[in-house]
Amino acid sequence: MKNNIKIWLQAARLRTLPLSVSGIIMGNALALNHNDFSFIIFLLSILTAIAFQIVSNFANDYGDGIKGTDNEERIGPKRVLQQGLLTLENLKRGIFVSVVVSIILSITLIYESLGVNKLLFSVLFILLAIGAVAAAIKYTVGTNPYGYSGLGDLFVFIFFGWVSVIGSYFLQINSIDLSIILFATSVGLLSVAVLNLNNMRDIENDFNSSKITLAVRLGSDKS
Repeated sequence: MKNNIKIWLQAARLRTLPLSVSGIIMGNALALNHNDFSFIIFLLSILTAIAFQIVSNFANDYGDGIKGTDNEERIGPKRVLQQGLLTLENLKRGIFVSVVVSIILSITLIYESLGVNKLLFSVLFILLAIGAVAAAIKYTVGTNPYGYSGLGDLFVFIFFGWVSVIGSYFLQINSIDLSIILFATSVGLLSVAVLNLNNMRDIENDFNSSKITLAVRLGSDKS
């Protein structure tokens, strides 16, 4: 049982989780002095962001595994499917469970923040939650994953930057200050920088595996 938990924790890639909550922390920090600041909303926002990241990590393990991108030539940490620690069916179930958890957390967060009176905003945030799940999965899974077409950086910028910071700020304050966009942009660009470093590390193997990231398109020097 302990070994099983350790394997799932390895699949969840705990070292990636701090980056996933950086935008949430930024958005809430900017809202902290507001009279209606809620630590419950802050906590739910953190948990929701972590759930989305775990969906992404499970899906990346699955997608890169079945495409053969995770092979002996890959420089980064070995993943669970690559090592044979979990099967494809195991990962499918893990993705499904993590998606359900993330949607439940999202709905709880939206209800706690917006209640039932702000229906339009609630629908918008539900659509953003669904979009976040879809983006997490489609990064490497499917016949045309956008992570294999050099679009991963754009989606990371949008979801880790703008959606994360502006969204978490709005859920606290229920309004938008245009200056928040600058903070959201900075977090988004720093998140893209992390992705770019990872893609530079694996640039040769990604190229050989037809994973055409932005780093592959630009080459090592320009990246």
